[in-house]
Amino acid sequence: MSGKQKHNANPMWGGRFESGPDALMREINASIHVDYALYGEDIAGSIAHARMLEASRIITQQEAADIVRGLEQIRGEIDAGQFTVSEDLEDIHMHIEARLKEIIGDAAGRLHTARSRNDQVATDLRLYVRRACDETDRLLQALQAALLKQAGAHTHTIMPGFTHLQSAQPVTFGHHLLAYAEMFWRDRDRFHETRRRANECPLGAAALAGTSFPIDRHMSAKALGFDHPMRNSLDAVASRDFAVDFLAASTTTSLHLSRLAEEMILWSTPQFSFVRLPEGFTSGSSIMPQKRNPDAAELVRGKSGRILGNLVSLCMVLKGLPLAYNKDLQEDKEPVFDSHYQLELCLRAMTGMADGMQADKERMEQAAGWGHATATDLADWLVRECNLPFRDAHHVTGRIVKLADELGVTLEHLHIGELQRIDGRITPEVLSCLSVAQSVKSRTSYGGTSPENVRNAIMEAKERYGIV
Repeated sequence: MSGKQKHNANPMWGGRFESGPDALMREINASIHVDYALYGEDIAGSIAHARMLEASRIITQQEAADIVRGLEQIRGEIDAGQFTVSEDLEDIHMHIEARLKEIIGDAAGRLHTARSRNDQVATDLRLYVRRACDETDRLLQALQAALLKQAGAHTHTIMPGFTHLQSAQPVTFGHHLLAYAEMFWRDRDRFHETRRRANECPLGAAALAGTSFPIDRHMSAKALGFDHPMRNSLDAVASRDFAVDFLAASTTTSLHLSRLAEEMILWSTPQFSFVRLPEGFTSGSSIMPQKRNPDAAELVRGKSGRILGNLVSLCMVLKGLPLAYNKDLQEDKEPVFDSHYQLELCLRAMTGMADGMQADKERMEQAAGWGHATATDLADWLVRECNLPFRDAHHVTGRIVKLADELGVTLEHLHIGELQRIDGRITPEVLSCLSVAQSVKSRTSYGGTSPENVRNAIMEAKERYGIV
């Protein structure tokens, strides 16, 4: 065996090989440009493992102290941007182990006792997902706070409610915004559940079968804040359903963000003119000086496709893998990291837009009366006051709507005589139910749009969402 061949063999697993990997193999095998983001989790996991090895009398007290000191030094170097990266060491785990050996010598080799990169990387990714869930929850809460602030300012602001993007019934703007706050509440719950299911510790499962060393997996799991060690060593190193959970929760959240973004885009057009988005989240045109384009909202809408694509990508990686570890699982991290980053951008941008948008109350209320939005109120009045079956009331109301269209007026501007010519049972009291303001005020059922309901819903939501 030549000296050159020995030098080229991988220093971490090169004993079995006489020569190093092909250059193309090094390129396809390297993941350091992706998993570098796990350095904090990797160092935390290694410190917990070292202290467990010491407590289990597998390494000495001095070896553990040297390992922990070296790892803390490496963390400081990376934090300060003073850490050297080389693709000859394929991932962050190898980089940290190699640097640890430079700092403390041969004792660094003791750290990998009773563990494998298989359980090591699974632990790191679970720690990352746990942290990402916590960060996403805080950002969702901030967005909810912005929506509740706007809802509180617009408990009486009337706007058209739509079905099929056609005017349906009037609602309050505050009620509309609370609908999104509730969607984001369920999103927060999804991330809470993702975190709960991810909070099991793979460390100590080793390559796939456990280890013959007398380790204490409960100790290392507790040190890292996990609920308990994973119960099956094969499952510990092979499973990535927790990452799928995170991507699924991220996808649902991104879809909700996209729907709100779409409404902001529509509302800010001259044709709607319901809201004015803050200038900091819009852009101009290189040729049309009058333009204010809702670029941030459009990007939020567009990134939902990217986040969904990351979910599909990981599902396709996992769908045909036999137990236990396969190198395909190296592709698990980039979708998670990218979705976390993109979702964070979207949440921050949406919070800024929601917090800073200005509503045109007069324009909204004017639009709320278009399309005969109080027709259902008229039908309900006929049922309640004239004892008509609803289907008959629906038919009578349809004839009245047709008359209003022919005369070019809204329902509340029809004269009582015109209404009575269609149905003689109608009395002047009907006029009180035909205004959009009265329609909104009357919707007092639980979850309805009346201003009083909205005020109560905001107070309840603040407590439930944990917003002061």
